[in-house]
Amino acid sequence: MKLLRVKAITKKELIQIWRDPLSLAMAFLMPVILLFIFGYAISLDVDRLTTIVYDRDKSSISRELIAEFRESGYFTVVSNVDRPEDIDKYVDSGRARVALWIPEDFSKNIRTGKNAELQVIVDGSDSNTATIALGYISAVSELYSQRIRGYITPLIDFRVRIWYNQELKSRNFIIPGLIAVIMAVITALLTSLTIAREWERGTMEQLISTPIKTSELILGKLTPYFLIGFIDVVISVLIGVFLFDVPLKGNVFLLMALSSIFLFGSLSFGILISIIARSQLVSSQIAMVTTFLPAFLLSGFMFAISNMPQPLQIITYIIPARYLVSMLKGIFLKGNTLGLLVMETVLLLIFGLTVFAIANKKFKKRIQ
Repeated sequence: MKLLRVKAITKKELIQIWRDPLSLAMAFLMPVILLFIFGYAISLDVDRLTTIVYDRDKSSISRELIAEFRESGYFTVVSNVDRPEDIDKYVDSGRARVALWIPEDFSKNIRTGKNAELQVIVDGSDSNTATIALGYISAVSELYSQRIRGYITPLIDFRVRIWYNQELKSRNFIIPGLIAVIMAVITALLTSLTIAREWERGTMEQLISTPIKTSELILGKLTPYFLIGFIDVVISVLIGVFLFDVPLKGNVFLLMALSSIFLFGSLSFGILISIIARSQLVSSQIAMVTTFLPAFLLSGFMFAISNMPQPLQIITYIIPARYLVSMLKGIFLKGNTLGLLVMETVLLLIFGLTVFAIANKKFKKRIQ
């Protein structure tokens, strides 16, 4: 392999990218746009639940209870209704997720030491939100009950300590995983057009007529996009840390090194798609289907792999984004070192080298 030939192909590809504003926009703007959209749009935090109150008791005790819900930070009281029929209107239209129905004997039962009933209506169309809301309601009601009765003597004294994400912000583990998903999509999409573009523009015949080897051609095509992908990773990490306030507890150089291994494999996969498809339209469609959906759904980014059916758990082992998601979350939140990421690193290396070898074997220097 002669580096001079690789350098020539790299220079040619850089000039071609520079002359194509659409490719430049896709390379640098799309990761930032996707990070902004998904970073702000995706949130698993359940708070500010819109709540309405039907207070038939209208006492100081019932008002204290309402204030307790409001001040918890999990509930936003949007209205106090006067009729039971209004509850249906608010919940059916989606204007309220939770409804509190306080009966007229609520304060009387509390003063006499009886069990006071509180009816709660929760919109169950989103089962996850409804389940979490019920937990919030139970906790607020229990604390309020203990406070007004003057005793807080639990049988078990819990000493809970949360590691790695003390504030339980979903953004802290979504953003690192999101960086992995975006890099998987962008890099494969960019390189999936390279070989196919040469065939469609009729310039592949000129490349084939030169003494350049297949491996040199692929490396020359891959290098510019590797540099672009590396810059995209740097930009994404900076946005995650300084804009979304995601803590970066691990070594940033280790993060970039492991991301580089992933970039090599993902870019090689895009090249392989381009070699097989030989059409820019078909290549881009294949790249989106084979990278975005698996990376988004099967990498552990949004859904825990351990909760998936066993056949799907087995399939996730061939999804390279799975390993980068695990790496980034570990480096960002736990400060993991290379010793804890050896398995993921080795598997990503195997994936990258295997895909590159297949692409090298699949490309033939002849007119078909």
